[in-house]
Amino acid sequence: MEFIDLKAMKRTNTGKGAARKLRQSDQIPAVLYGKGIDSLLLTLAIKDLDIIFREHGRARLFFNLIIDGESTSRKAFLKELQVDTVSGQYCHMDIHQISMDQTLRLTIPVVTTGQSIGVESGGLLQIIRRELEIICLPQNIPESIEVDVTNLDIGASFHVSELSLPEGLTVPYDVDFTILTVVQPKGYDETGEEEEETEEEEGAEGDKTESTDKE
Repeated sequence: MEFIDLKAMKRTNTGKGAARKLRQSDQIPAVLYGKGIDSLLLTLAIKDLDIIFREHGRARLFFNLIIDGESTSRKAFLKELQVDTVSGQYCHMDIHQISMDQTLRLTIPVVTTGQSIGVESGGLLQIIRRELEIICLPQNIPESIEVDVTNLDIGASFHVSELSLPEGLTVPYDVDFTILTVVQPKGYDETGEEEEETEEEEGAEGDKTESTDKE
C-alpha cells in the first residue's frame, strides 16, 4: 500500500464563511480524526489534491500527512471527500489517522481472473458482490481481491468461503454468501437450445386449433 505525501496547515476558523474564504484562495477545510487523538482542523491546497487525484484517483488513498509545525508526518487515509455536485469544486475532506500496528476495516473491490469454461460455453458471468469488507493491518491492504473463475461452469457459484486470502487478511462475514455465479442465458433450455417457436410451428398449431373448433 502506497502512502502519498500530503501537506496541511492547522486552522482555527470554522463555519461557512471561513470555508468560503478558503475556497476562494484555492484551499479547502479538512478535519483529521482517529482513535485516541483529538480532532484537528486543517487546511489543504486544492492544487496538491488535484495532482494526487489525477495520478491516483480518489478511492482508497493513504497519506503521509505533513502538518506544518509538526516534526513527524502522520499516517492517515481519505475517509470522505465532499464535492459540489454542480461546480465539481472540492468542499471538505475528512481524514482518518491510523496506526501501523492496528487493524483497519475497509472495503476492497473484487476482480476476476481467467476465462470461465461456462462463459466459453455461452453462459453469463454475474458478479453479485463487487466489493468485500476486509480487516487487516495497513501494510497488508490489497489493491483488490482476486477470484479465479477459470473452472466455473454454467450453474456454478463461487462463495466467500472459497476465497484464497493473503496472510494477515480476513473477511468478517458469518454467512457463506455467493460472490459470483455463471448462469445460463435467458431463452435457452437445459440442453442449450433456444426455447423459441418458429413461425411455421406457430402457424401449424393455429391451423390445428381452428380445425378442432370446427368439429
